[in-house]
Amino acid sequence: MSGLAHITVPLEERSYDVIVGHGAAEFLGSVLPTTAHRAAIVTQKGIPIDIATELDYERIEIGHGEEHKSLATIELLTRRFAEMGLTRHDVVIGVGGGMVTDVAGFAAATYHRGVPVVHVATSLLGMVDAAIGGKTGVNLPEGKNLVGAFWQPAGVICDLDALDTLPEREMRCGLGEMAKYHFLTDDDLLALDLTERIARCIAIKADFVAGDEREGGRRALLNYGHTLAHALEIATEHRLAHGEAVAIGLIFAAHLAQVLDRIPLERIDEHFEIVGIEYELATDIPPGVDADTLVALMRRDKKVLDGGLTFVLDGPLGLEVVGGVDEDAVRTALDRML
Repeated sequence: MSGLAHITVPLEERSYDVIVGHGAAEFLGSVLPTTAHRAAIVTQKGIPIDIATELDYERIEIGHGEEHKSLATIELLTRRFAEMGLTRHDVVIGVGGGMVTDVAGFAAATYHRGVPVVHVATSLLGMVDAAIGGKTGVNLPEGKNLVGAFWQPAGVICDLDALDTLPEREMRCGLGEMAKYHFLTDDDLLALDLTERIARCIAIKADFVAGDEREGGRRALLNYGHTLAHALEIATEHRLAHGEAVAIGLIFAAHLAQVLDRIPLERIDEHFEIVGIEYELATDIPPGVDADTLVALMRRDKKVLDGGLTFVLDGPLGLEVVGGVDEDAVRTALDRML
């Protein structure tokens, strides 16, 4: 596998490999379960990568857009699995971006109470976040990712050839998640080229997952910027894509940390430097979104602790999960941005 990065997510007997690089899809066979005789390939129309497998397979396309990240899509997939006679000794292969890997993973987790899944990530967001770590799920009208399961893949392929044709907006979506990693470690990610940076982000996430698989502690720090981001996605009816919302959420989280006297003003400038200047992402809350709506949506967030608003916030010791945040402080930070 010359020229490819090889990262292991270490989970004892459930450890798995992530293969990163141009042409990585050629090595799909190396991460497929040896028990599999059939494969259900879950993907979307227009995904710019073809995969080859010697297994008998059926290709199942799901729709584009967050409205298809739903329980209705899970029913569609699992009924197709049943029709093709898929068993828990076979495999589901998710080929696409973060939405595809979330949906394919959840369908695999629930069909026969668990069928192996392998992800072939074709978007930057999928590569640095969604395909790694076993968090799967779908949306409800009331909120993002409220129904899901932890279901680790048997392996992940990140073929960087797919990024050559990735639409600019999808690239921005991935950069929003990538920006988050700058605040999780002291690594100088900007010193790395894109391939090395993707591999390093995956390795950082693998470390968090290995130490806290089910997000009971340290892994929650990976949600930096996400509390406001999920609210923004719903408030804009998903006109704002996930990574774009995360970028704004990172800036909001810095403002909130400063309102709570956790960080100096200069640290907000550092967030702007990474998010707004280095990654050239929007940092303003879109027009037409009001504070009352955002606060109400954030109260529904699945990370809420003891009924109080909960955020991952920067501070003198780095990022921490902070529960019971006063709503007045949240509104002050929102007012700064609005």
